[in-house]
Amino acid sequence: MATDSLPPQKNAATAPEDVVAVPASRDSAHPLVRFDKVVKRYGDHVVLDQLDFSVERGEHVTLIGPSGSGKTTILRLLMTLEKVSDGVIRINGDPLTHMLATDGSLKPASEKHLREARKKIGMVFQQFNLFPNMKVLQNITEAPVNVLGMDRDKAEARARELLDLVGLSAKTDAHPSQLSGGQQQRVAIARALAMEPEILLLDEVTSALDPELVAGVLELLGDIARNTDITMLCVTHEMNFARDVSEKVLMFDAGRVVESGSPEKIFSDPEHERTREFLNAVL
Repeated sequence: MATDSLPPQKNAATAPEDVVAVPASRDSAHPLVRFDKVVKRYGDHVVLDQLDFSVERGEHVTLIGPSGSGKTTILRLLMTLEKVSDGVIRINGDPLTHMLATDGSLKPASEKHLREARKKIGMVFQQFNLFPNMKVLQNITEAPVNVLGMDRDKAEARARELLDLVGLSAKTDAHPSQLSGGQQQRVAIARALAMEPEILLLDEVTSALDPELVAGVLELLGDIARNTDITMLCVTHEMNFARDVSEKVLMFDAGRVVESGSPEKIFSDPEHERTREFLNAVL
C-alpha cells in the first residue's frame, strides 16, 4: 500500500495494518489553526463574538454547546464557505481568508488564494453531499484529479485504499442511491481523506443517520482519531464520542468559548455554570 495516501500514523506498533502513513509532528512554531478575535455577523446578529482559540497540529478538538452557539459557523469559516466580518483566521501562521498587501497590511484574499487554502482542509458535512450521478469511486477521485491535478490512476488507487479503510471496498461501482445512509457517510469520509487534508472538519456527521447506523460511523472516526495524526475539529452532540476521541473540548455559548479543557475536566468537573447546565440537559 502506498504510504502517501492515508492520514499520518500515530503509532506503527498499535495502528491497524490498513492505516499506513508518515508520522506528523506538533513541533511547529505556530498552532495549525488560530482564530484571532474573529467576528462573524449577519446584519445586526453577531454569531461569533471576538473569538479566540487555537488547535495544535495533530490535535483532536471537539466543539460542544447548544444549537445556534456558532459551532458550525466556525467550520464553514475554515472551509472558506463564509467570510469573517472581522479578525483573522490563520493556518500554520498564514492568514486563511486574507493576503498581505504591498504595504504589509492584510486585505481580503483572492479566489486563487482561497482555492489553495481549501486544499489543506477537508470537511464531512451533516448531509452526505455525494454526486448522485457518479459511482462511488468517481465521487472520491473527482476532486483529487480536478483540484489537485493528480494522475487518475493514482487517484483511483488511493480511493480503493480508502474504501478498504472505511469498509466499502465492494462498493466502488455503486451509485449513492444504492447505499445506506451510513455507507454514504463513510464514502463522504473517504472523499474528504482523499484530498490528504492537514485538517479534517466534522460537522454533526451522524445527525442525518438512522440511530442504528450511528455507532458504525463513530467507530470509524474513532479509529481514524486514535491511529493517525490528522488534525480533527469536530462539532457533535454525541457526548460519548467527544469524550472518547478528543484531547480538548471547547464549550460554546452565544458565539464565545465559555470553557475549554480535557474531556475528563469538561465532562466530570466543569467550572462554568453554563457548561454544567448544558451537560445536565444532554447527558
